[in-house]
Amino acid sequence: MEKGAKIYVAGHNGMVGSAIVRELKKQGYTNIICRDHSTLDLTRQAEVERFFEQEKPEYVFVAAALVGGIRANSERPVEFGLVNMQIACNVIKSAFDCGVKKLLYLGSACIYPNDCDFPIKEDALLSGRLEQTNEAYAIAKSFGTRLCEYYHREYGADFVAVMPANCYGENDSFDPKNCHVIPALIRKYHEAKQNGVKQIELWGTGSAKREFIYVDDLANACVFVMNNYSGNSFLNVGTSEEISILELTKIISETVGYTGEIVCDTSKPDGKLRNVIDSSRLISLGWKPKYTIRTGIKKLYEFYLKTIVNGGSGNE
Repeated sequence: MEKGAKIYVAGHNGMVGSAIVRELKKQGYTNIICRDHSTLDLTRQAEVERFFEQEKPEYVFVAAALVGGIRANSERPVEFGLVNMQIACNVIKSAFDCGVKKLLYLGSACIYPNDCDFPIKEDALLSGRLEQTNEAYAIAKSFGTRLCEYYHREYGADFVAVMPANCYGENDSFDPKNCHVIPALIRKYHEAKQNGVKQIELWGTGSAKREFIYVDDLANACVFVMNNYSGNSFLNVGTSEEISILELTKIISETVGYTGEIVCDTSKPDGKLRNVIDSSRLISLGWKPKYTIRTGIKKLYEFYLKTIVNGGSGNE
């Protein structure tokens, strides 16, 4: 990408989109286009087509999505399926129709089937039964990922996708009804410490294993892929650092300073029992992450204290 090229970041107010904007600016890109949901509804085909016709961006990052944890996905499958499918169809088609030079679409490693070999390679997508707690989201994001490949195969479009590990970081949501595991636990442990709670309940057995990537690393990888990779297959983006949910809670409790007891509620679902991806293809191109799980959680807790606890703002 040329430094002065017109670049559209869909979903710039979200955790990943805002990180991509920060990374682009950090690297010297000066012509970044962003639109709030109030001025551009990506689920409305006519609005999206009109936007692309008027603005004619040269490069597009598709970071817009409806996201949430196990509870949100389980309770609202219609919304998670429809919204994410509409975003993928509308943005990718409009980008092709207006001649975008290159597009990068963000999937999610949580959409891989349950019965994969580990670490999960890219060819495992849609190879088996999906996790039931987020099936609608997985179907929609799988289609968006495949749609990039279809456009590449049928029309030669330089559309690529990345499949990141579980992402967390600055501008994450701390809303207890909709957030993912790391911000949820940071908020829960901080409030428990403040209120003198002696015991905290953890959903599931705590044995489920996950791989997490700090959002700044993901954003850096996205810009790297946009500049260094073209092909008819998406790329996994991860750290290869696997951790159990119980181990994760211990790191968070230490970071927050909570000293109470952790009790696992085994009547609640664990979700996938393991979810670590093989990022060797991306790493072989020369990219590598900078943050460990401990340094990332420390940075996110500092963000939480600054924006939520002391600032009274943030992605609520």
